[in-house]
Amino acid sequence: MRKKQNSIPTLNHDSLQQEKRKEQLFSLGLSIPALISIVLIIVIPIGWLFSLSFVNSNGDFSLENYQKMIEYKSYARVFYTTFEVSVLTTALCVFIGYPLAYFLSQTPEKYAGFFLLAVLLPFWTSLLVRTYAWLVLLQRKGLINNFAIDLGIWDTPIKLVHNLNGTLIGMVHIMLPYLILPLYGAMRRIDKNGIYAAANLGATPAQSFWLIFFPLSLPGVVAGTLIVFILCLGFYVTPAVLGGGHVIMVSTHITAILENQFNWGAASALGVVLLVTTFIILIVLTKLLKLNNILFGKA
Repeated sequence: MRKKQNSIPTLNHDSLQQEKRKEQLFSLGLSIPALISIVLIIVIPIGWLFSLSFVNSNGDFSLENYQKMIEYKSYARVFYTTFEVSVLTTALCVFIGYPLAYFLSQTPEKYAGFFLLAVLLPFWTSLLVRTYAWLVLLQRKGLINNFAIDLGIWDTPIKLVHNLNGTLIGMVHIMLPYLILPLYGAMRRIDKNGIYAAANLGATPAQSFWLIFFPLSLPGVVAGTLIVFILCLGFYVTPAVLGGGHVIMVSTHITAILENQFNWGAASALGVVLLVTTFIILIVLTKLLKLNNILFGKA
């Protein structure tokens, strides 16, 4: 008596391709609302910005706005100040934020939540309010100068605001959570068994940190650094208030052009150059630092 064999339905190549196309069309249909939103919110405004950058003060198509950036040294100083402030702010955030994130990652979770709440607390206050609060603290007759004079740390009020120092203090305070949060998440995901294994093999705590913990925390460092740096490039409120007109970044210069000259073309050209420069920096960093490997573990 012959045994009945189980028949397994098989699909030929054409059927598989047809199913694959159906799945792709279904996925495309689901993503259409998101694509429309991206086009309306990002693509069209950026395209409009590009088109305005080629319009001169007379309303004609021209490269005049870009030629002025090459001819006038004031534009170079504005971009230099923008990148100087952004780099210094990012470096200070890493210097301050890494130890804080490490402390949070080593704290038991029931206590870490409380400290993490303190990190998130500034998000509940308006950016403008925080900036003016620093203005009150840092001015010549502010709380910091008065407190330091009363303690005898210095004799006369020092200038802590309306300069680069005040701008950096305010921006670091605002940007610090953007570095701590991704860094804390990366540190929490590190398996401590590797550190314990290194200790069992005779590694000192410093060696375990630098050879195991620190390399594994690099994805958080890179992610936080990029977020802080990119956000700093377009910062407006803090440099305008705490810089007091002495720290001119691209955003404040764009505002000045619109308020004083009402020249949309020149302002748009500045925005376009900043946007393109940011993309170039990201591409260069991706190639040099192999960000895909660091962030996603790709080969």
